[in-house]
Amino acid sequence: MPLRYILKQLFLPPGALLLLLLAAWWLRRRWPRVAAGCFLLGCGGLWLMSLPVTVEWSARLLEREAPLLEGQWPALAQRAEAIVVLGGGRERDDPAWGGDQPSAMALERLRYAARLAKASGLPLLTSGGLHYGQPPSEAALGAEVLARDHGVAVRWQEGASRTTWENATRSAELLGRAGVTRVVLVTQAWHMPRARWCFERQGLEVVAAPLGFLGVANGRPGGGWLPEARAVWQSSLLLNEALGLLAYPLFYGRAAGE
Repeated sequence: MPLRYILKQLFLPPGALLLLLLAAWWLRRRWPRVAAGCFLLGCGGLWLMSLPVTVEWSARLLEREAPLLEGQWPALAQRAEAIVVLGGGRERDDPAWGGDQPSAMALERLRYAARLAKASGLPLLTSGGLHYGQPPSEAALGAEVLARDHGVAVRWQEGASRTTWENATRSAELLGRAGVTRVVLVTQAWHMPRARWCFERQGLEVVAAPLGFLGVANGRPGGGWLPEARAVWQSSLLLNEALGLLAYPLFYGRAAGE
């Protein structure tokens, strides 16, 4: 896991773009044209990643599933047998809370899952493993938030997964023991296509419940052409997701029987 983390930070933007800038400085005297190309690519890539309009347009390519409207929530009990909410990261040792807490993105998913559970009466499964090998799991943190802050009990906790594929395989094992084959899947809209693919490859019928859409009008003055620090983070999420969509069928297609 540490090696995977290091390689990911180095070779995916913005790390890869910073390496290009470092290469431009290193090569500036010996190969000035190559150095100029590296500089333009590095600066241009960072500028594009920092634009809210880039986030908006990129997200529209990934966010393929329509949202579940509130009027549809009560009828979910006729379409599925459980709600699965995927972990979205955690924050370490927050002194205000006296320990680890789900990330803002994870809390958004948990809040939405709680609303769906109350409206439909469906049981909940939280899925998410350890953060760099340290307990508690994202599943346990999510279950605690759902119980204490939303008054919703979690029936299953899947606390061993490290990837979206493992979210699906390990959740399917738990649900299979209970005879559950139809699920409402809760995750970010841009993450839903890959998550749905993984869960359907485990033989589960999926009702998509996407949230956190980024492909909406960004609302910035001038249309979002001025750089923002937040957009860099969001762009990195979207790029990672796009690469995951391409890589997962290659890595897991055979395992899924394709």
